[in-house]
Amino acid sequence: MNKKEVFFLEEKIVIIGSGIAAISAAKAIREIDKQSEIVIFGEEKFYPYYRIKISKGLLGNFEEDKLLIQKKKWYTDNNIQVYSDNKVTGVDTKNKEAILEDGTRVPYTKLLLANGASNLTPPIKGIDKPGVFNLRTLDGALKILEYLNNVKRVLLIGGGVQNLEIANILSECGKKVIIAEFASRLMPRQLDEFASDKLKKSIEAQNIEVMLDTQVQEIFGEEKVKGFITKSGAQGACDMVIYSTGIMPNVSIAQNTDLEVNKGIVVNNKMQTNMKDIFAAGDVSEFNGRAYGLWSMAMQQGKVAGANICNQDLIFEHSAPVTSLSAFGISVFSMGYIEGDQDIDLLVEGSDNEHKYYKILIRNNHIVGTIVLGDNKKFMVIKSLIENKIEVNINEAAKYSIDEFIEIISNKKGN
Repeated sequence: MNKKEVFFLEEKIVIIGSGIAAISAAKAIREIDKQSEIVIFGEEKFYPYYRIKISKGLLGNFEEDKLLIQKKKWYTDNNIQVYSDNKVTGVDTKNKEAILEDGTRVPYTKLLLANGASNLTPPIKGIDKPGVFNLRTLDGALKILEYLNNVKRVLLIGGGVQNLEIANILSECGKKVIIAEFASRLMPRQLDEFASDKLKKSIEAQNIEVMLDTQVQEIFGEEKVKGFITKSGAQGACDMVIYSTGIMPNVSIAQNTDLEVNKGIVVNNKMQTNMKDIFAAGDVSEFNGRAYGLWSMAMQQGKVAGANICNQDLIFEHSAPVTSLSAFGISVFSMGYIEGDQDIDLLVEGSDNEHKYYKILIRNNHIVGTIVLGDNKKFMVIKSLIENKIEVNINEAAKYSIDEFIEIISNKKGN
């Protein structure tokens, strides 16, 4: 980062939220400004931790220290105050104060809203019954673990990455697992039909039931969950439900303010809101009509917001989203555009054996998307080609097999 030379007046920078966007911003600020006060307010009782680890290691060791983004000593060393278990419920933009749940008002000169998103609650009768959970926080994971002790059959509503990671773990520990997905295939935003079908077969080989084109209409049971009914009338037994059907930015904090809000809190390419000295980053923010809800994007946006709080004029550039899943004996990778359409100049597709699959999409002589199954090394090569915007001659590319294509383009990158 080329830092502008700035004379710093001492600021009081308040960061609301304790996820990766918040910590990335705090780090970026401290790289530039060593003296201003930084205060982080987190709603959870834990220090900032890697939220993406809680589904990958659901039955593993949930010791807080092993999940932390930064060790507690880092905050002390960098003169950053963290107030955990302190929910901020509102902002007084006129008087430049953050308002805590207990009514306490905290003044700021610069404010970053990085308070994330919440899981969407699907409109299902009985979704509030005991035994129904969603996994968004460490506290939520601990509650799931406690309830799992007396559970034999688990219904997972939603066939995205998080629920698939949970399905793999629960199946391996002997639970009967059912996945109900509204769409016609698993991971529809990240995988094409062929790759999704490969994944489905791997999941079913682990004795997990996969129900596609399925909408759960009701969860029944008197004192706790006993089963479910789909919109088509199919009925099944389960004694626990975990849902993951999308997220909703936590924009209630901006109510009764002049902040521009759509799906999320609207920001420009510097992560600035429409109000002076207020920034937003991560899952709560919306840029160019999109609330990303992705860890990598939240990290990048946090860095940009932190730098610009220090007047650096750093620009957020959208990067191709990356998805990875390693479960059910198969590795799945996806990046960028995954469906061929009229804008795609060339589609390179192939499989060197039944456990591997490659798809590369090229537009305007550059790779814009890929799907790779079962080959981490090749995915990392293709990922690098996309990120470095390596030019591809589509007329030449069409002549080669997938292996030859990757080798030739890789050598070109090396030159």
